[in-house]
Amino acid sequence: MAWIYLALAGFLEIVWAFFMKKSDGFTLLVPSAITIITMIASFALLSISMKSLPLGTAYTIWTGIGAVGAFAVGIVVLGEAATLMRLAAGALIVSGIVLMKLSSTGT
Repeated sequence: MAWIYLALAGFLEIVWAFFMKKSDGFTLLVPSAITIITMIASFALLSISMKSLPLGTAYTIWTGIGAVGAFAVGIVVLGEAATLMRLAAGALIVSGIVLMKLSSTGT
């Protein structure tokens, strides 16, 4: 169950990052509220997953999901550049997430 909580926490990190961008520096009410609510939920789920997962594993995977997800949303939704170097960097992050999961001794 900890892995499910961690995956949901990572997904919510993508959501709050997107809405933080859309909040225009926290000047728009609805995107700002969504940012704050999903941040709290993401942190709460991360905290629950850390009850049984190692700190380094949980935090690395959480930030990795958020980083790669926000990167993908930036390209697909916001039209940000998809250069070869950026794509390679994303691939390296994904490989790090996979290695961290494979090396985990947590449940």
